[in-house]
Amino acid sequence: MTLADLIAGFRGTAIASVADAVDKVAGRPGFLNHQIRPRINEHKIVGPAVTVLEGPTDEELPPQHALDMIDASDPGSVIVISTNQSVDVAVWGGLMTAGAVANKHEAAVLDAGVRDIVEIRRDYDFPVYSRTVCPGTTVGHAKTLAANVEVDMGGVIVHPGDIMVGDIDGVVCVPRAHAEEVLKMAQEIDEREAEQAKLIIESGSLKEGLAKYGRI
Repeated sequence: MTLADLIAGFRGTAIASVADAVDKVAGRPGFLNHQIRPRINEHKIVGPAVTVLEGPTDEELPPQHALDMIDASDPGSVIVISTNQSVDVAVWGGLMTAGAVANKHEAAVLDAGVRDIVEIRRDYDFPVYSRTVCPGTTVGHAKTLAANVEVDMGGVIVHPGDIMVGDIDGVVCVPRAHAEEVLKMAQEIDEREAEQAKLIIESGSLKEGLAKYGRI
């Protein structure tokens, strides 16, 4: 299955089903910490991860790896930035959003802060998921250490190329090696839950639906 097929499939699948399928197929959770949530809009996002790692510093440096990845990554990428919660600053703002929009990226997912929310909403409507909102700059507080390496996003390890799926419920990282199997299982979960919900409505009994399908 091509990457385009996977992205189209996950875009049409409930994120809760994706989270459940990752649990079963990968044998570990794929859902990011609940604090990493949408800050700009409620658009669903699906795309391959481009990762950036940041860490604390007192040097006044631009976030070079992040800036480079925004320009160098393929359209449709999800820019994933982690500081391992080592600094409480905004690693994303209006200018980086402009770059992401210019390069036709899908979204940004941050285990850190975002700023310029009014500007991003008004001018770009670009999806940003973050742990915090903070007006503080990285300059003098954090620097980018590496790009396209594995990063810890609130306890979930994200590798470059993993498929990030997000909506108002939160964000799930689908390991690229398991993506096809996860998608198939998630679609089957969606189908079973639709049948179960129909039975519950028709029978007037939640217990009857649970007894037949075993989903909750």
